[in-house]
Amino acid sequence: MRMPLDERAFFNEKPETRSARYQCPRCRRMGEFRIRWVRRLKKQSAPPGADEADRRKFAKLRDYLLRLDDEVVCPSCGKKFEIPSHHSLMFVDQLAGLPDEEDLEKEIAAASGEPEPARDAKPALPPRFTRKPTGWK
Repeated sequence: MRMPLDERAFFNEKPETRSARYQCPRCRRMGEFRIRWVRRLKKQSAPPGADEADRRKFAKLRDYLLRLDDEVVCPSCGKKFEIPSHHSLMFVDQLAGLPDEEDLEKEIAAASGEPEPARDAKPALPPRFTRKPTGWK
C-alpha cells in the first residue's frame, strides 16, 4: 500500500515576519512585537507521483500562513508570555481586504460616536530657552 504524499510536497514555503501589538500580562504595557510566520503557497500543479486521492486533496488546498512563534518577551519587564491568540494558522485569502490597524481604530471611534481624541500639542518652551543668548561667545 502506497503512503500518501506529505503536505509539504504540495506547497512552496517562504519565511515572513509580521508585526503585532500585544499587552504584557505582567506590566500591562502595550508593545509592538515581530512575529515569525511561514507562508505556504500552493504549487502550480500536483507533484509527480501523486495518485487520484492526492490530486483531489491538491484541488482543495489554499495558501496559508503558519505562525512559528508561540511566545514573546516584553521589552519593559523582560517577562516571556504566550501570544494571546488561538490563531496559529491563517488563510491568505482571509487576510485580503482587511483594514490596517489605524483605519480600524478610526472606524471604531466613529461607530462609538466619540469625538476623535485631540492630539496633545507640545507645550510652549519657556522664554529662557527661546531668547537669544547674549554675552557669551
